[in-house]
Amino acid sequence: MALVNDNEKDKALILTRILDVEAVDNELGYFQDRETLDHWITQPNEKPQISNLYEVAEYLRNSGKHHQLLPIAFPTETVYGLGADATNSDAVKGIYKAKGRPSDNPLIIHVCDLNMLREVIRPGYVEKSSIQVECNENHLASFSPIEDPIPNIYKPLIKRFWPGPLTILLPNAINSLLAPEVTAGLSTFGARMPDSCLALSLISLIGKPLAAPSANASTKPSPTTAEHVLHDLCGKIEIIVNGKKPCTVGLESTVVDGLCYPPVILRPGGIDIDLIRECPGWENVCNAYQDEKNTMASCSKIPRAPGMKYKHYSPKAQVILYESSSVFTTPDEENMANSRRLPNIQLWQTFSFMDLSNKSTNENPSNLPPLPSLIGIIRTKHWAPWGGINGLKLDADHCLPKSIGQICNIQPLKATSDTYISRQGQFWQLLGLESHENRIASSQFEETMAITTTSRRKLADVIEIFLGADTRQIAHGLFAALREMDEREVQVIFVEGIDDIGDMAVAVMNRLRKAASMII
Repeated sequence: MALVNDNEKDKALILTRILDVEAVDNELGYFQDRETLDHWITQPNEKPQISNLYEVAEYLRNSGKHHQLLPIAFPTETVYGLGADATNSDAVKGIYKAKGRPSDNPLIIHVCDLNMLREVIRPGYVEKSSIQVECNENHLASFSPIEDPIPNIYKPLIKRFWPGPLTILLPNAINSLLAPEVTAGLSTFGARMPDSCLALSLISLIGKPLAAPSANASTKPSPTTAEHVLHDLCGKIEIIVNGKKPCTVGLESTVVDGLCYPPVILRPGGIDIDLIRECPGWENVCNAYQDEKNTMASCSKIPRAPGMKYKHYSPKAQVILYESSSVFTTPDEENMANSRRLPNIQLWQTFSFMDLSNKSTNENPSNLPPLPSLIGIIRTKHWAPWGGINGLKLDADHCLPKSIGQICNIQPLKATSDTYISRQGQFWQLLGLESHENRIASSQFEETMAITTTSRRKLADVIEIFLGADTRQIAHGLFAALREMDEREVQVIFVEGIDDIGDMAVAVMNRLRKAASMII
């Protein structure tokens, strides 16, 4: 598959190709010793399903010789990464250019095995280690044991969580192999070993670590499919490696710093803090990130890890996030029913009737679009279908006659992800509420109920995505759901938050708060 886009800045035509790599893990590669993770071995180029991977590796090795220095997109277990040789300054600059990423936002490097990581921490380590082994085997002059450059504090984490969605902060060598653009002027760098045979094999074939942030346009939701990457970066890169299935985790890696005491988590992600605390030396690990909207936006310091300074994960639509704490359940039946609705219903009233109040969008506190509009609802654990607005009694502060909101013309949608359910309906205002109050219980309003009213009018089209109640399922589908709302050109998205219990839930809310235009 190939798409063409004219890159006006370079005045050059860049062909973006999607190369499929559809193979089971053992067809791509394996660790020589799964216990040590010292050496990854990629399978030889003898099968059609692996040939594209060799082509991509050759492309990266020869970057700048026969074509522009452009990064490539490839899948990992977290999200799709935008990869380039981490030792080549021009190649790394290509990442920043393709994403539109600020140059003071450091990059994470990806390694295929621990020997590659050791070589980055201490250049020349692998060669010296090989000489020592050879001398010992031939009973030649003995050498003092070569100290492992990987700090001991990280070894329990590596043993338990690698390969996996965990990034560790490491000291950058004085004679560093890494391009200075990777570290953004810091004395440390972040590294991880992805839990993806495709990614590990690609890195092994290149023979160099890959600097690889998420493969999206800067500030946009991270991509979990090749199609997401194509949407953002078509015409800006030449190759997208398609793993033929969505990323399994769906959120970026957890970033930890064990070089300070107590050790800290710089970014929440796919590894739970309670699991980290079970590892020796990490019992007192604490959080060092702030996730309230724009808390870091004005910070002049260089961020210690990706995602700490700039607004991230934002769709084009405005996002109204309802914190989980704004949803209450009580033994009282009416309050329990109301808790399953959008908690701040006045926001809906403002939205629904703003066109009748002669107020401009700038005067509207939530800056919502004028009617008619297309709105989105992303619900998780507690909200009723359609956020509870189906059967909602509308009053609008007595500015209008009492009425009922009803969802009509409901149709299932073909979701862009198989991890959630998506559907579309129309939100109508039904007047003449007084004559129907005895027939209608707003907490049990049926979507199929037909009501005869003196008048009605359409307020908005609504798209609803139900991510499910399981936290990992929510994390898996979150970025895809935000992207689907964008693709359907939704103007405002109401999102049901979840409790910050467990690091995966913390990571979900961290991303949502950074995406939100308003938090309630």
